[in-house]
Amino acid sequence: MASRRGTDRGASRMAKSAVVGLLGACALGVAGAAPEPDPVPRRWQLEVTPGPLRMVSMEVPGQGPRMYLYLTYNVVNNSGEDILFAPAFELANGEGEILRSGREVPQSVTERIVASTQNPFAEDQIAIIGTLLQGREHGKDGVVIWPVTDANPERITIYAAGFSGETATVESPRNSTRFVLRKTLRLDYDTPGDLVRQPLDPIPVREKTWIMR
Repeated sequence: MASRRGTDRGASRMAKSAVVGLLGACALGVAGAAPEPDPVPRRWQLEVTPGPLRMVSMEVPGQGPRMYLYLTYNVVNNSGEDILFAPAFELANGEGEILRSGREVPQSVTERIVASTQNPFAEDQIAIIGTLLQGREHGKDGVVIWPVTDANPERITIYAAGFSGETATVESPRNSTRFVLRKTLRLDYDTPGDLVRQPLDPIPVREKTWIMR
């Protein structure tokens, strides 16, 4: 029976991947290929240092134990001007599911995870919003959190927006609809094995690239 379940799960993954690929191809057909960021930034850009992904089990009142992924990062403003900092993070698990950070994460869980970093300057995704002053001495440490919805993802990609002022406008060739893309930091993580079996092992960043999204 275990072999049959494994086969069914593999077939399900292949079907989902095919659907995601088809949707991506359709999107490119509608809006055209996304432009690349400028090789030399022409707008403000912040210096961001992401940490590894970590997983933790938390007891949630009325729900029991729940698993969460969280990411810590440091951001410094060397742009030459003070910036209103309001980052947005999304996590994609390779099967078409995209999760906005903080959704379905109780405040009590957020507080405990932030405290677990043992960094007195760490701030959650709401507390960190505000003016980011210039200079390394005014840098901020952030924490973003997601509930684990797939304990055995094929891969994990995190998209972090709000770290650059560069934008690009693209137009649909079909109906002249305009879309505004923002320069976004893409973080790719390898996820070997079952996350539940290795909750204490950090998952390092495999690749860090800037894209327009």
